[in-house]
Amino acid sequence: MNFQEYFSKMRGDAEGPPRVPFKEVLWSGLGALLGIGMCGWVSSYYLEPRALTLMIGSLGASAVLVYGVVASPFSQPRNVMGGHVISAFIGVVCHKWLGLDVWLVGTIAVSFSVMAMLLTRTVHPPGGATALTAVIGGKTVYDLGFFFVVVPIALGVSILLVVGLIVNNLSGKRRYPAYWF
Repeated sequence: MNFQEYFSKMRGDAEGPPRVPFKEVLWSGLGALLGIGMCGWVSSYYLEPRALTLMIGSLGASAVLVYGVVASPFSQPRNVMGGHVISAFIGVVCHKWLGLDVWLVGTIAVSFSVMAMLLTRTVHPPGGATALTAVIGGKTVYDLGFFFVVVPIALGVSILLVVGLIVNNLSGKRRYPAYWF
C-alpha cells in the first residue's frame, strides 16, 4: 500500500448517522437522569460517609450506552457488567503487582482489559476507563484494593442496569436487553 492509498482511507465514505427521534432523546435523557441520579443518591447517603463513591466517569460513559444506544452489543448487560468487572480487576492487579511508573501501568491495564474483553466477548468501551481509574485513582481508590471491583464498579453497574431494564422497556419502541448471555 502506498501513502496515497493509506491516507485516502482516512477520508471516510459513509454518511453520518441519522437523527434520533426527539421522543427517543427524551427516553435516553430520563434513563441517564434516573440511573446516574440513583448512583449519586446511594453514594451520597450510604457510601460517601464511608469514603466510597459511585460517581465515577466510566459509569457516566456507560449511561450513554445503556440509555442512549440500547440495541448496541456494547450496551447489553453481559458486556456492561463483564466489561467493567473484568477491567476493574485487571486495573487493580496491574496497580498492585507492577512496580512501574503510573503512566506505564495504566497503559498496560487498558491494553490487557481490551484483550480480556475481546476474549470474553464482553466488550464495553467504558471498561477501559475503569481499568485506568483503578491505576490513576489515587489513595482512595488504592485503599479499596480489590473491593474497588465490588464498590463502586459492580454496585454502580448493577444500579445502571436495573434502571435500564425499567426505563428502556417503558417506551413502546425499545426492548432491553437484546440478550443476557
